Formats: sequence, C-alpha cells, structure tokens
Amino acid sequence: MGTRRRGLLAAAVTVVCAVTVLAAPGTAFANPTPPPAPSTAPSASASPATGSASSAELEAVRKKLDELYRAAAVATEEYNDAEEKAKLQSAQMVRLAQKILKGQEKLDRLKDRAGAAAAAQYRGGGLPPEARLMLSDDPQEFLDGAGRVRQGHHAAQGLLGEMTRTQEDLRQYAKDADAQWRKLEAGRKAKAKAQKKIEKRIAAAEKLESALEKEERERLARLQERAAQRAQSDWLSSGILEEIKGEATAQGREAVAYATAQIGKPYQWGAEGPKAYDCSGLTSQAWASAGRGIPRTSQAQWKQLRRVDIRDMRPGDLVIYFDDASHVGMYVGDGTIVHAPRPGRSVTTAGAGSMPILGVVRPDADTRTERGAPAGAGPRTDAG
Repeated sequence: MGTRRRGLLAAAVTVVCAVTVLAAPGTAFANPTPPPAPSTAPSASASPATGSASSAELEAVRKKLDELYRAAAVATEEYNDAEEKAKLQSAQMVRLAQKILKGQEKLDRLKDRAGAAAAAQYRGGGLPPEARLMLSDDPQEFLDGAGRVRQGHHAAQGLLGEMTRTQEDLRQYAKDADAQWRKLEAGRKAKAKAQKKIEKRIAAAEKLESALEKEERERLARLQERAAQRAQSDWLSSGILEEIKGEATAQGREAVAYATAQIGKPYQWGAEGPKAYDCSGLTSQAWASAGRGIPRTSQAQWKQLRRVDIRDMRPGDLVIYFDDASHVGMYVGDGTIVHAPRPGRSVTTAGAGSMPILGVVRPDADTRTERGAPAGAGPRTDAG
C-alpha cells in the first residue's frame, strides 16, 4: 500500500475508534464474530507487489466495522422502542381526549337538568317545595306532597353528586393527558437522540469502508465471511444440530414463509416492510402475518416471549444474539436463520451459530413442557 493510501486508512480507523469511544456509557459492543486464530494471522506488512492493505490491517478494519454496526444496531432498537412507546402514548391520548369530550357533554346535560329544576322552582313563585307544602290546607295533599319532596331531595342530591363526580373525572382526565403528553415529548427526544447515534455510527462505518479500494473491500468481505463460517463451524462441532429436531407449527411455517419471501430486500433501520426491514421489524412482521402479534424490538422479544432450550428450537422460533439482545433472526431449520443483518446488506440466510447466541424465544409457545426449559426459565447458553 502506498504511503498516502496507508495514511488514509490509518486516519479512517482513528476516526471510527474515536466514534466508538464516544458511544453511550454502559453500552457493551461484543464482537459478532471471533477473532482469527493466531496461527493463521498473516504478516502485518503490506504486500510490496500489490500495495494493498495487509491482512492484519483489514482484520482491524473488520473488527472496527463490527463494533460500529453493532452500536448502530443497539441504537436502532432504542429508536424502535421509543417509536413503539410513542404509538401507545398517542393512542392513550386519543382515548383520553374522547373521555374528556364525553365527560364534558355529560356535564353539560347535567347542568341543563339543574337549570330546568331551578326554572321550575321559579315558575312556582320562587318558594321551595317545603314552603308550599306547609301552606297547604288539604291533609291528603300534604301527605302526597311530603313523598314528592323527599323524592325531589334525593333527585337533587343525586344530580349534584353526579355533577361533582363528572367534574372530578374531567380533572383527572386532563391530568392524565398532561402526563401522557410529557411522556410523548420525552419519547420524541429519546427517538431523536437514538436516530442521531444511528446516523453517526453508520456514517463512520461508511467512511471507513470508503477508504478501502475495491480489491481491499473484496478481501474484507471474504474475511467477514470466513469469520462467520468459523463461528458456525465451532457451534456445529458441539453436536448441537443432531439434537435439534423440533417441527414447526402451522403458524411457525407461515412466519417462516413470510420471512424467507423477504430475502433480497434491503436492511433499513426502523423499517417494518414491505420494501425494507431491520432485524426485529422482519421477525415481528413475519409473525404478524401468521396471526400472532409479538413485541417490536429484539430486547422486548427476549424479555416477553417464552424462552426455550436451544436443543428444542424449531422453525419459526427467534434466535436472540449478543448479551444486550440487540439482534434477532428467525430459525428456519438445518442450523440456519433468516435475518436482516445490517445497513448495506439485504435480508438473507446465515448460520444460526455465526453470531454469539443469547438464547431462543418462541412466539407460538404451547402448553407442552420443553426439555430443560420450564415456563419462564432461561435457555441453556453453553451451546451458543
């Protein structure tokens, strides 16, 4: 590699290192693929004949790209979570607005009834019913009137009580609406912050890749593919595939059919189809097409869906990746998943063990007891 080209590549790596260091505190970026074995690591020096980046330099680029795209994936799920909360809060605000409208209409009717009662009293000479009753000379009229007065008292008290309760309800609805509005505004800010993080990391990754020449990008792609193959081979060498014999349910087959039909469509963060998807957008829409609504984000899918042992995995189950549950794919059988990988890639199939497995969850969990994984239990992770 020429001095200028080597300088550009070094500068690009420095820039993206800085971006990664400036990531949100507490966020862990696990490498999605293991580093190459020391015995196979080529010399760090560039080839004089080609002037291209050395394998060691490209391996450093690969690791840095993995970190950047992993950080973008984490931020994408933060964005998706904020988006889902905003939808729920908006719906709640609509319901509260409807309650306020109905409550106000009810209060207006009650006020009309109170006004009608006051007008009737005015037409009676302005005397209250008790006073008119005391002036009566007819004993029977007095007795009949006493019953009507008691009924009138009860009706008036009921009317006043209902008006008071309605006014209290309106005040509570207004307070709830204000709280929902504050949450919606906080969610808007969280969503904007996540979007900024996504765009910053993707831009840094693109800058790093653009510093490579075509031949270097091709070698980098081969490095990435070999790293994934090594991880998948290590996973399969445990003999795990021989134990995975689960059969898909009818809904599971529908979800798999939907997901695999999206192969070739581009990854786009925050997308739920039909033209593009992110990882959890693909899995949530696949199961929605099968008639089963599931959480939108990979973290929520991990937290809320039933966990099953990896050995009990069946087509349609969701494989959750990385310690922070920031990626998800759908198991389709034969040790393979379908997933939306990352920006710049398309929906594709991959080895289920090509990334670090956190666990497996089942959207269409039934009442049967899976081997070694009672309801609510976490999966075995030594196979992943």
